[in-house]
This record gives sequence, C-alpha cells and structure tokens, in this order.
Amino acid sequence: MQISMKCSVAVHCLIFIYEAKGKARVTSTLLSQSTGCNPVVIRNVFSALKKAGIITVARGAGGAELCMSPADITLYMIYQALEPDGLSSLIGIHPCADRKCPVAQNIHLVLQGPYQEIEEAIKKTMKGITLESMIEDFHRRVEEPDS
Repeated sequence: MQISMKCSVAVHCLIFIYEAKGKARVTSTLLSQSTGCNPVVIRNVFSALKKAGIITVARGAGGAELCMSPADITLYMIYQALEPDGLSSLIGIHPCADRKCPVAQNIHLVLQGPYQEIEEAIKKTMKGITLESMIEDFHRRVEEPDS
C-alpha cells in the first residue's frame, strides 16, 4: 500500500514554483534537476496539475505559476489531480469471489465497509493539509536544519 511517488514529485514542484516566484522561470528542465526526475515526468505532472487548475504553464518559453493561494491547495487536490482513482485503489481486495469457499465468496463484502472508512479517513486527513502548511514546514526546516 503506497501513495504514488507522483504526488511527492508534484508537492516538490509546487513548493519550488512558489519559492521561485519572481526569481526564476520554472521549467520542466529546472525541476528535473531539482527532483531528479526526467523532464517528461515533470511535464506529465505539470499537465495533470494544469488540468486540475492548480498551475498555469506559459506557452513557448515555459514557466509554471500557481493559479491559487497555497492556503487553498490541499494535498488531496494534488493527489486527485495525479491519481483520480488513487484512493479507491490504494487498498485492494484480491479476486477470489468465484471460489467455493464461503470466506472467499464474502471477503469483498466483509472488507468493503472497513476499507471505505479507511479511504474516508485518508481523504479527510489529506484535505486538512495545505500547500501553505507544507511550505511553512519547508521554511522551518531550511531555517533550522537540525530540527
């Protein structure tokens, strides 16, 4: 069970975009150097974030910018942009309903409720974490590297 690494790459990019505002033109090449990801991966992340209305990307010479305040961008919004079906597939149930075993025939229904509760709890937590709070944490860590 793992949240896709695309989400951490996207958060990395968004913090970088925020920090670079007015200082540098943020391109996929620049973010590739910062993240260690291929520029194509960055462009795919950009595409998903742009489609979700989180960033804009200038045509031609490039350059990404946030479309909204970091206080209004949640971790859930970022995750949903990259993994639209992500949470529902985060916890899977093995296929076995066609077996003669009564446990196998009912395990999906038994786990459906608990897994839905887990999904809702994850969603609620992710909606409570903003890009702004992650930027603030980044600033604390830069100012106090030993903490």
